[in-house]
Amino acid sequence: MIMSLAHTYSIVAYDQENQQFGVAVQSHYFNVGGGVPWAEPGIGAVATQAFTDPSYGPLGLALIRAGKTANQSLEGLIASDPDADMRQVAMIDNKGNVATHTGSKCIPMAGHKQGEYYSVQANLMLKDTVWDAMAHAYENSSGDLAERMMLSLEAAENEGGDIRGKQSASLLVVSSQLDPSPWKGRIFDLRVDDHPEPLHELRRLLSVSRAYKYQYAASEILSDENLDQSKLELANKEFQKAAQTPEMADNPELTFWYAVDLVSADQLDLALPLFKEVFNTNPIWRELVPRLVQSEILADDEKLIKKIVDV
Repeated sequence: MIMSLAHTYSIVAYDQENQQFGVAVQSHYFNVGGGVPWAEPGIGAVATQAFTDPSYGPLGLALIRAGKTANQSLEGLIASDPDADMRQVAMIDNKGNVATHTGSKCIPMAGHKQGEYYSVQANLMLKDTVWDAMAHAYENSSGDLAERMMLSLEAAENEGGDIRGKQSASLLVVSSQLDPSPWKGRIFDLRVDDHPEPLHELRRLLSVSRAYKYQYAASEILSDENLDQSKLELANKEFQKAAQTPEMADNPELTFWYAVDLVSADQLDLALPLFKEVFNTNPIWRELVPRLVQSEILADDEKLIKKIVDV
């Protein structure tokens, strides 16, 4: 019998206020994000771990999509699995129903705890207090779903975590609203496959991801055909949140593209200082400016391009 060994701690949750599903996990095993966390916009989320059968993820979501509750879905999968007593699985559906199973043959310390719209579960832990610590952290935290799940994972690690140590982590957040283009409902999809401090790295990636989302929001505002001063100020506020993210301090990427968006929005005076900042960080970015003309990202205007490049 060959099984994936994802002995780990995880959380599945539904954020009713922000209309999001999420699943987050950490393990002393390579690439835990490749098999444990599953989520689908408008459907729900699944964590399948211990002696893992990854099929619980897609099959569980398919059953929920077909109209089954989380409990009905999990009960059906367990009934058809001869090795169910070696599994640990948690599911949450699009009504907020939670279902969890910790098999009797999961390696101790193993257990789970459910609360309103969430479940935390763990196996092969140093102590049997890990899942209670996770639940307490989640219930007493604030912020969006990604932040609250991160705090739950960090509480597990602070309680002793996996008896073997740590290696990989993953965080997945999707919208609870159905969308004809499912990729649009993917809010955070982050993995740390192999790292000495996977939760530290996962939190860093979460911060970087937020920065890109701030910059994207700023660009969306600038693309408004009815851009006015109040919208311009709002776009600049969103960009400043991206630019001031500590993890982006040495990366001129977002500043460059926001400057490009400002030019497209006829805000050259605001764009030039940003271009100067980028070119001072790394002059190679100057070479990219004229290339944007061929792609019609910048206007075919020699004076404009020269003014940017020569700043």
